[in-house]
Amino acid sequence: MRRVDRDLGRFRAIVEGHVRRNLREFVRKGDLLAREGAKTVRVPLPQVELPRFRFGSKDGRDGGVGQGPGRPGEPAQGEAGESAGEHEMEAEVTLEDLARILGEELSLPRIEPRGTRKIEADMLRYRSIRRTGPRSLRHFKRTFRTALRRQILDGSYDARRPIVVPLPEDERFRSFEVTPLPESSAAIVYMMDVSGSMGAEQKEVVRHTAFWLDTWIRSQYRNVAVRYVVHDAEAREVDREQFFHLKESGGTKISSAYRLCMDMCERDHPRDRWNVYAFHFSDGDNWSGGDTQECLDLLASRLLPAVNQFAYGQVKSAYGSGQFKHDLDRKFPDREDLVTAEIADRDGILPAIRQFLGRGR
Repeated sequence: MRRVDRDLGRFRAIVEGHVRRNLREFVRKGDLLAREGAKTVRVPLPQVELPRFRFGSKDGRDGGVGQGPGRPGEPAQGEAGESAGEHEMEAEVTLEDLARILGEELSLPRIEPRGTRKIEADMLRYRSIRRTGPRSLRHFKRTFRTALRRQILDGSYDARRPIVVPLPEDERFRSFEVTPLPESSAAIVYMMDVSGSMGAEQKEVVRHTAFWLDTWIRSQYRNVAVRYVVHDAEAREVDREQFFHLKESGGTKISSAYRLCMDMCERDHPRDRWNVYAFHFSDGDNWSGGDTQECLDLLASRLLPAVNQFAYGQVKSAYGSGQFKHDLDRKFPDREDLVTAEIADRDGILPAIRQFLGRGR
């Protein structure tokens, strides 16, 4: 193994250890959300500078305590500097690795897909080097370095005429590993109450939770579609940006969101082809007991049979009654495909994710 590969492995282990130790803090503060890319996130790393002594001259010309210009009692004032400041260091972590860390830290089981598209597809990843292979995969740098090392050892290398001629035994080729990828498709439907009782902090809790749910579910499926539904007294589909930034207003009629979710599932994500995950977030304050009963009936008759799992996250607010979770738990005490969780604040996000994903459905 090359030294650079060994050093890179050590650096990755350091970064991974940093993520593991600070996972709860990353989840609570949402540090990774603003650094999210298509396939990676940028993880902030602390910079540690070892303390060291700097010796001055014996005659005191370098200054010291109580020395230098100025009179006693004058405030210390400095001039504007021209040197560069210190900046926070960041390292890239793939979303695949982030999902693996999340799964290991929360002991999440792998999801068993449902539906007809369960065949695993093999993906080739070039990660190693071997001595044989096709000319198209010849690794020039490794071949050159091997030939250079051989010529130095046998004394045929002349620094004045640095000519390196690779022999057949010097050639190195890129080698691939076969990584199985699930072929099943998944659809995630996020539903959120945007009535007047759901404020900015409640939406931030939902946003942080959705990021980690996305990260895990995307690691389990090759194709993932994400849909967003907001509701007050009426429900409508929106894009991701609108979902997390719509201003709250109006009353709450949860059944409107459940009906729209059912229409999406039946029209676009039928259960024989898709693995559907529905997540609903609210403060638990519904418009009336009659609408709550309609929600329970819709879940039992149409929505639960259409999804792999339905998850309800009750986000605490100053105005929400929290009654809806109690109604769900009383109606469906033993259903494997329905799970509820209370999210009192950002510290409750990880326990909620463990409850939502811990059944491996």
